Amino acid sequence: MLGESIGRGAMRIISAMVRGLASAGVHPNILTTIGVSINIGCCVLFGFGHFFWAGIVLIVANLFDMLDGNVARLTGNVTKFGSFLDSSLDRLSDMAVFLGIMIFYAGNWPQHSLLNVALAGVGMIASVMVSYTTARSEGLGVKANVGFLQRPERVVLLIIGALSTWDWNSDNFLFNRMPQVLWVLAVGSVWTLIHRMYFIWGEFRRLEGASTAGD
Repeated sequence: MLGESIGRGAMRIISAMVRGLASAGVHPNILTTIGVSINIGCCVLFGFGHFFWAGIVLIVANLFDMLDGNVARLTGNVTKFGSFLDSSLDRLSDMAVFLGIMIFYAGNWPQHSLLNVALAGVGMIASVMVSYTTARSEGLGVKANVGFLQRPERVVLLIIGALSTWDWNSDNFLFNRMPQVLWVLAVGSVWTLIHRMYFIWGEFRRLEGASTAGD
């Protein structure tokens, strides 16, 4: 009940923001561009080790990611270019966040860790490939939104890892969970990519079989 109440309250706030932005005549592409700019700022914060504040900024950036599509639908500004821009800049946002994490763990800090750099790199590559396989398969007639670690889940995990990391010297189990989050992101994204590619392969086989049977 509490979760549903929070969800309804959040949706009312978002709906009010959407209506306000639409009334002000703000173009959805501007919101998309602002969102990716904020994510680049998040990259900088991660790179300097300010993980907690990077998590806060990441929440704000993804708020813009929710607003642009809703504003576009409300104002009738749904265009193919807008969809293309949103999808392309989402990939840039994802890579920027991972890049910031990689820069931090590759730097001359006490937390320096090549393992964490590698995990973030795998997570970045696999997450972008998950999105690419979906876009490519949809262009060929197969919808493939399968897999347990899609973009919303990845963003939530990054926010959890970031918000838990604010006292580097603490031994508390709840603090500094980003390395564990990177493991989940790397393994989960690779598994989702494999799952999605296998699903797409099966769908294409099914479509080709149906086409052959119809000839």
